[in-house]
Amino acid sequence: MNEEIRTRFAPSPTGYLHVGGLRTALYNYLFARHHRGKFILRIEDTDQTRYVEGATEKLIESLKWAGLTYDEGPDAGGDYGPYVQSQRLRLYREHAERLLESGDAYYCFCTPERLEKMREEQIAAGQQPMYDGTCRRLRPSEVQEKIAAGIPHVIRLKMPREGETVVEDLVRGTVRFQNELVDDQILVKSDGYPTYHLANVVDDHLMKISHVIRGEEWLQSVPKHLQLYKAFSWEPPQMAHIPLLLNPDRSKLSKRQGDVSVEDYREKGYLPQALINFVALLGWNPGTNQEFFTLEELVEAFSIERVHKAGAVFDITKLNWMNGHYIRQLPEDELVAFLTPFLQEAGADVSDAEKTRKIILAVYKKIERGVDIYPAAEVFYKDELEIVEKEALDILRKETSRVVLSSFLKKIEPLSELTMDSFKLLMKEVQTETGIKGPDLWKPVRIALTGMISGPELPAVIEIFGVKKVKNFVKQALEKFC
Repeated sequence: MNEEIRTRFAPSPTGYLHVGGLRTALYNYLFARHHRGKFILRIEDTDQTRYVEGATEKLIESLKWAGLTYDEGPDAGGDYGPYVQSQRLRLYREHAERLLESGDAYYCFCTPERLEKMREEQIAAGQQPMYDGTCRRLRPSEVQEKIAAGIPHVIRLKMPREGETVVEDLVRGTVRFQNELVDDQILVKSDGYPTYHLANVVDDHLMKISHVIRGEEWLQSVPKHLQLYKAFSWEPPQMAHIPLLLNPDRSKLSKRQGDVSVEDYREKGYLPQALINFVALLGWNPGTNQEFFTLEELVEAFSIERVHKAGAVFDITKLNWMNGHYIRQLPEDELVAFLTPFLQEAGADVSDAEKTRKIILAVYKKIERGVDIYPAAEVFYKDELEIVEKEALDILRKETSRVVLSSFLKKIEPLSELTMDSFKLLMKEVQTETGIKGPDLWKPVRIALTGMISGPELPAVIEIFGVKKVKNFVKQALEKFC
């Protein structure tokens, strides 16, 4: 085994980075950094039918946004490149030839139609669908004749048909597979491109990967991969297969039930530190009650031994709560810089930077995501008073509310400005004049200005509104609702 710890994240460029992929990348990153090793990014783009233009750039951007810096990769260089599989096709072909020469692989000329018919018959007979080995039994002369005739073909792995393959997994423990139930996997497709199975084994060996940490869906493929390592006389890396991410109903996390891409969460105003903290705890725990971690603290605390076997439920309520915590921890300048674009995107006028700052500071403690800022701050951008809560309407219709608002309006009519301090003094005068105090004094004013029973602190609302808008809204309250 290599002395240096080397892990890799090897996504396919088929779209945005899935949060499950982010967690896989994170665990590889944490494991490598904890052991002072190297973290590598490799792009596995050999399935050209699923390739999406620009997806590699989006993947790289998402990883960098999340703070997961890699030591080697497509744009970082390194001693074991290139780090894009479509640029390594010659290597895979050479290794496939080695397998053919050693008898560990064979040419298969079966048509897609024959394979589909075979599969249907096996399913109908209650059998596990897998290749029946027809071309495995071809004589060398028959193989050469078919190749010479230009018949399309693939290259398949020749799995042993007896015995078992034992996998020692760092998360799952000992897992046993009966070889007779493991398919003769296609290694090279008819278009000349390798499948994942050949390419990832060749690359993991040549890139000196010491630990393969990936989703549990790949566990079933390990017998094939170990057979390849054996055929090449290579020592396999240690492996750890981490649990699936699940919806609340314990189905596999999918877009049908909500957002699944890192880009989705980024666009809605989740902070990278919150998303990283959250996904780190999906399937792993530090053995303590600590819930909030910096990336550096996660590196220090992470161990593969504390990764769970069971699937982890993606609880969006907890993610929102965690993100709200991180928003409230931002320094003021970072907070304003983070939330201003969300106001602008919603159509708010952010040209007055100082007013925008005051609005954000008035409401940010109530939000959990960036996209929540405009609904929380919408009252500051309205010209007409709107009241939709029945309880708020009922309060305004009380006689005491009409008295308070009439007194309040009378006192602000001659004023050319209204500050937080002068507002508080003015409210004391209204209390003295009317004899009304407590909620009966304050709630009518709040509702008249914001349309809500609760919301931003009233002194902040007063200062941001300015005296002209305060007068306008109080008049509207008295004329429409009292």
